[in-house]
Amino acid sequence: MLPARANQPNRGKAGRMHKVSFVGLGVMGRPMAANLARAGFDVRAYTRTPASRDRARQEGVPVVNSLGELHTDPDVVLTMLPDGPDVRAVLLDADLPLGEGGLVIDMSTIDPAVSREIAEELGALGHRVLDAPVSGGEQGAIDAALSIMVGGDEADHEAALPVLQALGSTVVRVGEAGSGQVVKAANQLIVAGNLQLIAEALVFLEAHQVDLGPAVDVLGGGLAGSTALTRKRDAFLNQDYTPGFRATLHDKDLRIAHAAADDVGVVLPVGGVVRQLMRSLVATGDGGLDHSALHRVVRRLSGR
Repeated sequence: MLPARANQPNRGKAGRMHKVSFVGLGVMGRPMAANLARAGFDVRAYTRTPASRDRARQEGVPVVNSLGELHTDPDVVLTMLPDGPDVRAVLLDADLPLGEGGLVIDMSTIDPAVSREIAEELGALGHRVLDAPVSGGEQGAIDAALSIMVGGDEADHEAALPVLQALGSTVVRVGEAGSGQVVKAANQLIVAGNLQLIAEALVFLEAHQVDLGPAVDVLGGGLAGSTALTRKRDAFLNQDYTPGFRATLHDKDLRIAHAAADDVGVVLPVGGVVRQLMRSLVATGDGGLDHSALHRVVRRLSGR
């Protein structure tokens, strides 16, 4: 059983418990669904693979075995899926109960153009839709400390806050439909660039036989400090690339960022270089590693 939180369960406008249908129980979705259940929401969750469903059950997530077993009249349908085609397949092509006038929140990271298309198609059917991608990685999902960037109608955002605040410590509406995905693309550009420069700096320091632990600590206390440096410190120092966020997913996110940049004629020169380095990580068979494995790419290029 999940431990109860001190706060009272979140309830809908009519005073009833929010019914949340949650689709996607991967590295991020699993702890997110668990946090919603802990917060008192009536959660029913589904993911495609039996092994993932079993693991989610073991972690206290209320899991069903098919989309048809989710709530028939959900207040909220929440998706956390790998890419745009997956989101389209679940929200537009599958027999998924969305509820009459229900709120659909897609927290996946997908192309902003696809996100707008989904919002338009579901909106034409009378559904309210938000795109609300997240940043913070697996630990942020576990700690319910995600940063959530929301695109969509302001009133819908206000209605979604009880759900989103059970998942993140920073929840901000950044504009109309698709805007959350645009901000997430910018986030992924910054994170990838930051990780790449951290990797280069560490190989540089190592080549000069500097004590890496103290060096990272003093860098972290100055202007070079960042959340990426703090959270990935031990991974870099120990060359432990156990995935918290797989390189394959970051590669996909950088593809999204560059496609969105092309749509508006924006040039991303540094981002383009980092994209190629992330692509090389995937192409050489290391896509299942954490995105901090960019460190491995720099070490290879440096003959170390």
